[in-house]
Amino acid sequence: MGNSTSNKQLQAIIDDLTALVKEKNCGPILIRLSWHDAGVFSTGKLTGGCPNAAMRFAEAGEGAFGANAGLPTVALDLLKPISEKYCPDVISNADLWTLAANVAIEVMGGPKIPTRFGRKDAASADESVESQVGRLPDGDKGCPHLREIFHPKGFDDKDIVALSGAHTVGAMHADRSGFEGKWTDDYLKFDNSYFTEMLSKKYEAETTAQGCPQNRNKESGTVMLISDLALLEDPFKQHVEAYAKDQSVFFEDFTKAWVKLQENGCTDLRDDL
Repeated sequence: MGNSTSNKQLQAIIDDLTALVKEKNCGPILIRLSWHDAGVFSTGKLTGGCPNAAMRFAEAGEGAFGANAGLPTVALDLLKPISEKYCPDVISNADLWTLAANVAIEVMGGPKIPTRFGRKDAASADESVESQVGRLPDGDKGCPHLREIFHPKGFDDKDIVALSGAHTVGAMHADRSGFEGKWTDDYLKFDNSYFTEMLSKKYEAETTAQGCPQNRNKESGTVMLISDLALLEDPFKQHVEAYAKDQSVFFEDFTKAWVKLQENGCTDLRDDL
Protein backbone atom coordinates (compact mmCIF):
# COMPACT_ATOMS: atom_id res chain seq x y z
CA MET A 1 0.00 0.00 0.00
CA GLY A 2 1.52 3.33 -1.00
CA ASN A 3 2.24 5.79 1.78
CA SER A 4 0.01 8.46 0.23
CA THR A 5 -2.86 5.98 -0.18
CA SER A 6 -2.28 4.69 3.35
CA ASN A 7 -2.43 8.20 4.80
CA LYS A 8 -5.66 8.97 2.95
CA GLN A 9 -7.28 5.74 4.13
CA LEU A 10 -6.15 6.33 7.69
CA GLN A 11 -7.60 9.83 7.64
CA ALA A 12 -10.87 8.46 6.26
CA ILE A 13 -11.08 5.99 9.13
CA ILE A 14 -10.28 8.72 11.67
CA ASP A 15 -12.96 10.95 10.15
CA ASP A 16 -15.54 8.15 10.37
CA LEU A 17 -14.59 7.39 13.98
CA THR A 18 -14.71 11.06 14.92
CA ALA A 19 -18.19 11.38 13.45
CA LEU A 20 -19.33 8.25 15.32
CA VAL A 21 -18.06 9.49 18.69
CA LYS A 22 -19.68 12.89 18.22
CA GLU A 23 -23.00 11.49 17.00
CA LYS A 24 -23.41 8.66 19.49
CA ASN A 25 -21.44 10.01 22.50
CA CYS A 26 -19.86 6.55 22.63
CA GLY A 27 -16.29 7.52 23.41
CA PRO A 28 -16.19 5.87 26.84
CA ILE A 29 -17.24 2.41 25.64
CA LEU A 30 -14.70 2.56 22.79
CA ILE A 31 -11.98 3.28 25.37
CA ARG A 32 -13.21 0.33 27.45
CA LEU A 33 -13.18 -1.91 24.36
CA SER A 34 -9.50 -1.19 23.67
CA TRP A 35 -8.62 -1.42 27.37
CA HIS A 36 -10.14 -4.87 27.76
CA ASP A 37 -8.80 -6.16 24.46
CA ALA A 38 -5.23 -5.18 25.36
CA GLY A 39 -5.44 -5.45 29.14
CA VAL A 40 -5.41 -9.26 29.26
CA PHE A 41 -1.63 -9.25 28.66
CA SER A 42 0.45 -10.56 31.57
CA THR A 43 3.94 -11.82 32.33
CA GLY A 44 3.33 -13.00 35.88
CA LYS A 45 1.93 -16.37 36.93
CA LEU A 46 -0.22 -15.98 33.84
CA THR A 47 1.48 -15.29 30.52
CA GLY A 48 0.45 -14.26 27.04
CA GLY A 49 -2.50 -12.19 25.96
CA CYS A 50 -2.50 -9.29 23.52
CA PRO A 51 -4.88 -6.96 21.66
CA ASN A 52 -6.30 -9.30 19.02
CA ALA A 53 -10.03 -8.46 18.85
CA ALA A 54 -10.98 -11.89 20.22
CA MET A 55 -14.17 -10.37 21.62
CA ARG A 56 -15.62 -10.51 18.09
CA PHE A 57 -16.53 -14.09 18.97
CA ALA A 58 -19.14 -13.39 21.62
CA GLU A 59 -20.11 -17.00 22.21
CA ALA A 60 -16.93 -18.02 24.03
CA GLY A 61 -13.52 -16.92 25.27
CA GLU A 62 -12.96 -13.23 25.94
CA GLY A 63 -16.29 -12.39 24.30
CA ALA A 64 -18.06 -14.25 27.09
CA PHE A 65 -16.08 -12.79 30.01
CA GLY A 66 -18.28 -11.09 32.59
CA ALA A 67 -15.84 -8.16 32.68
CA ASN A 68 -16.53 -7.61 28.97
CA ALA A 69 -20.32 -7.50 29.26
CA GLY A 70 -21.75 -5.09 26.69
CA LEU A 71 -18.59 -4.90 24.60
CA PRO A 72 -19.32 -7.66 22.03
CA THR A 73 -22.81 -6.26 21.55
CA VAL A 74 -23.05 -2.52 22.22
CA ALA A 75 -19.50 -1.46 21.29
CA LEU A 76 -19.14 -3.70 18.27
CA ASP A 77 -22.60 -2.78 17.00
CA LEU A 78 -21.58 0.88 17.14
CA LEU A 79 -18.39 0.13 15.22
CA LYS A 80 -20.01 -2.26 12.75
CA PRO A 81 -20.55 0.22 9.86
CA ILE A 82 -16.89 1.23 10.11
CA SER A 83 -15.47 -2.26 10.61
CA GLU A 84 -17.48 -3.59 7.66
CA LYS A 85 -16.12 -0.76 5.54
CA TYR A 86 -12.43 -1.18 6.39
CA CYS A 87 -11.75 -4.53 8.08
CA PRO A 88 -9.75 -6.59 7.39
CA ASP A 89 -8.57 -5.30 4.00
CA VAL A 90 -7.46 -1.83 5.15
CA ILE A 91 -7.05 -2.25 8.91
CA SER A 92 -7.32 -5.15 11.34
CA ASN A 93 -10.13 -5.12 13.88
CA ALA A 94 -7.59 -4.98 16.70
CA ASP A 95 -5.94 -1.90 15.18
CA LEU A 96 -9.36 -0.32 14.58
CA TRP A 97 -10.33 -0.78 18.22
CA THR A 98 -7.04 0.79 19.30
CA LEU A 99 -7.48 3.73 16.96
CA ALA A 100 -11.14 4.17 17.94
CA ALA A 101 -10.20 4.57 21.60
CA ASN A 102 -7.48 7.07 20.80
CA VAL A 103 -9.75 9.11 18.55
CA ALA A 104 -12.41 9.07 21.28
CA ILE A 105 -9.97 10.34 23.90
CA GLU A 106 -8.98 13.28 21.71
CA VAL A 107 -12.54 14.09 20.64
CA MET A 108 -13.58 14.27 24.30
CA GLY A 109 -10.81 16.76 25.09
CA GLY A 110 -7.99 14.43 26.06
CA PRO A 111 -4.46 14.15 24.71
CA LYS A 112 -3.61 13.15 21.15
CA ILE A 113 -2.47 9.52 21.46
CA PRO A 114 -0.03 8.14 18.88
CA THR A 115 -1.26 4.93 17.26
CA ARG A 116 0.90 2.26 15.68
CA PHE A 117 -0.43 -0.53 13.52
CA GLY A 118 0.12 -4.21 12.79
CA ARG A 119 -1.95 -6.02 15.42
CA LYS A 120 -3.18 -9.42 14.26
CA ASP A 121 -6.83 -10.42 14.63
CA ALA A 122 -7.76 -13.63 16.40
CA ALA A 123 -9.23 -16.16 13.97
CA SER A 124 -11.54 -17.67 16.60
CA ALA A 125 -12.44 -17.56 20.30
CA ASP A 126 -9.75 -20.21 20.84
CA GLU A 127 -7.15 -17.43 20.67
CA SER A 128 -8.59 -15.83 23.82
CA VAL A 129 -6.80 -15.99 27.14
CA GLU A 130 -8.11 -18.64 29.51
CA SER A 131 -9.89 -16.35 31.98
CA GLN A 132 -10.31 -12.75 33.10
CA VAL A 133 -9.16 -13.74 36.61
CA GLY A 134 -5.73 -12.33 37.34
CA ARG A 135 -5.76 -10.28 34.14
CA LEU A 136 -8.47 -7.61 34.44
CA PRO A 137 -8.99 -5.59 37.65
CA ASP A 138 -12.00 -5.96 39.95
CA GLY A 139 -13.73 -2.80 41.14
CA ASP A 140 -14.40 -4.14 44.62
CA LYS A 141 -10.74 -4.67 45.59
CA GLY A 142 -7.97 -2.39 46.78
CA CYS A 143 -4.28 -1.64 46.31
CA PRO A 144 -2.79 -5.16 46.65
CA HIS A 145 -5.14 -6.39 43.92
CA LEU A 146 -4.30 -3.46 41.64
CA ARG A 147 -0.59 -4.21 41.99
CA GLU A 148 -1.19 -7.92 41.42
CA ILE A 149 -2.99 -7.13 38.16
CA PHE A 150 -0.88 -4.28 36.79
CA HIS A 151 2.70 -4.98 37.88
CA PRO A 152 2.98 -8.13 35.69
CA LYS A 153 1.93 -5.97 32.75
CA GLY A 154 4.96 -3.74 33.33
CA PHE A 155 3.18 -0.90 35.13
CA ASP A 156 4.35 0.74 38.36
CA ASP A 157 2.20 2.52 40.94
CA LYS A 158 2.26 5.83 39.04
CA ASP A 159 1.09 4.06 35.89
CA ILE A 160 -1.77 2.47 37.82
CA VAL A 161 -2.99 5.89 38.93
CA ALA A 162 -2.56 7.38 35.45
CA LEU A 163 -4.49 4.57 33.76
CA SER A 164 -7.23 4.78 36.40
CA GLY A 165 -7.71 8.36 35.21
CA ALA A 166 -9.58 6.97 32.21
CA HIS A 167 -12.51 6.79 34.65
CA THR A 168 -12.81 10.53 34.15
CA VAL A 169 -15.19 9.53 31.34
CA GLY A 170 -17.95 6.98 31.17
CA ALA A 171 -20.40 5.39 33.53
CA MET A 172 -21.12 1.98 35.04
CA HIS A 173 -24.24 0.02 34.20
CA ALA A 174 -25.78 -2.44 36.63
CA ASP A 175 -26.79 -4.87 33.91
CA ARG A 176 -23.16 -5.18 32.81
CA SER A 177 -20.88 -4.84 35.84
CA GLY A 178 -23.27 -4.75 38.78
CA PHE A 179 -22.04 -1.23 39.59
CA GLU A 180 -24.16 1.83 38.77
CA GLY A 181 -23.31 5.48 38.13
CA LYS A 182 -20.77 7.85 36.62
CA TRP A 183 -17.43 8.76 38.16
CA THR A 184 -17.44 12.48 37.34
CA ASP A 185 -19.92 15.29 36.81
CA ASP A 186 -19.13 15.58 33.09
CA TYR A 187 -18.72 11.98 32.01
CA LEU A 188 -18.06 12.85 28.36
CA LYS A 189 -15.13 15.21 29.01
CA PHE A 190 -11.66 13.70 29.19
CA ASP A 191 -9.82 15.82 31.75
CA ASN A 192 -8.38 15.48 35.27
CA SER A 193 -11.71 15.80 37.10
CA TYR A 194 -11.54 12.15 38.22
CA PHE A 195 -8.70 13.22 40.49
CA THR A 196 -10.01 16.65 41.52
CA GLU A 197 -13.41 15.23 42.41
CA MET A 198 -11.90 12.27 44.25
CA LEU A 199 -9.96 14.67 46.48
CA SER A 200 -12.74 17.20 47.03
CA LYS A 201 -15.89 15.12 47.41
CA LYS A 202 -17.14 12.98 50.27
CA TYR A 203 -18.37 9.49 49.44
CA GLU A 204 -20.64 7.19 51.43
CA ALA A 205 -20.60 3.43 51.11
CA GLU A 206 -23.61 1.79 49.50
CA THR A 207 -24.56 -1.50 47.89
CA THR A 208 -26.17 -1.70 44.47
CA ALA A 209 -29.29 -3.74 43.78
CA GLN A 210 -26.95 -6.39 42.35
CA GLY A 211 -25.09 -6.58 45.67
CA CYS A 212 -21.95 -4.74 44.58
CA PRO A 213 -20.22 -2.34 47.01
CA GLN A 214 -19.52 1.19 45.81
CA ASN A 215 -19.33 4.73 47.20
CA ARG A 216 -21.61 7.64 46.24
CA ASN A 217 -21.48 11.40 46.69
CA LYS A 218 -24.95 12.37 47.85
CA GLU A 219 -24.87 15.86 46.31
CA SER A 220 -23.76 15.04 42.76
CA GLY A 221 -24.71 11.37 42.62
CA THR A 222 -21.28 10.47 41.25
CA VAL A 223 -19.66 7.27 42.45
CA MET A 224 -16.25 5.81 43.18
CA LEU A 225 -15.44 2.14 43.47
CA ILE A 226 -13.28 0.59 46.16
CA SER A 227 -10.51 0.32 43.56
CA ASP A 228 -10.82 4.07 42.86
CA LEU A 229 -10.69 5.30 46.45
CA ALA A 230 -7.78 2.92 47.08
CA LEU A 231 -5.70 5.44 45.12
CA LEU A 232 -6.02 7.85 48.06
CA GLU A 233 -3.72 5.56 50.03
CA ASP A 234 0.04 6.10 50.10
CA PRO A 235 2.08 5.91 47.92
CA PHE A 236 -0.63 6.22 45.25
CA LYS A 237 -2.02 9.46 46.68
CA GLN A 238 0.95 11.60 45.67
CA HIS A 239 0.17 10.88 42.03
CA VAL A 240 -3.54 11.62 42.49
CA GLU A 241 -2.58 14.99 43.96
CA ALA A 242 -0.10 15.70 41.15
CA TYR A 243 -2.69 14.96 38.46
CA ALA A 244 -5.37 17.00 40.24
CA LYS A 245 -2.97 19.93 40.39
CA ASP A 246 -1.73 19.80 36.80
CA GLN A 247 -3.79 18.25 34.01
CA SER A 248 -0.85 18.36 31.58
CA VAL A 249 1.15 16.06 33.87
CA PHE A 250 -1.76 13.62 33.91
CA PHE A 251 -2.09 13.73 30.12
CA GLU A 252 1.64 13.09 29.65
CA ASP A 253 1.76 10.15 32.07
CA PHE A 254 -1.54 8.71 30.85
CA THR A 255 -0.36 8.78 27.23
CA LYS A 256 2.82 6.85 28.05
CA ALA A 257 1.00 4.21 30.10
CA TRP A 258 -1.92 3.94 27.66
CA VAL A 259 0.29 3.39 24.60
CA LYS A 260 2.17 0.72 26.53
CA LEU A 261 -1.12 -0.98 27.44
CA GLN A 262 -2.28 -0.92 23.83
CA GLU A 263 1.01 -2.35 22.57
CA ASN A 264 1.69 -5.01 25.22
CA GLY A 265 2.18 -8.42 23.61
CA CYS A 266 2.51 -6.95 20.10
CA THR A 267 5.46 -7.31 17.74
CA ASP A 268 6.50 -5.57 14.53
CA LEU A 269 4.20 -2.57 14.95
CA ARG A 270 4.60 0.22 12.41
CA ASP A 271 3.75 3.93 12.23
CA ASP A 272 1.85 3.66 8.95
CA LEU A 273 -1.38 1.84 8.31
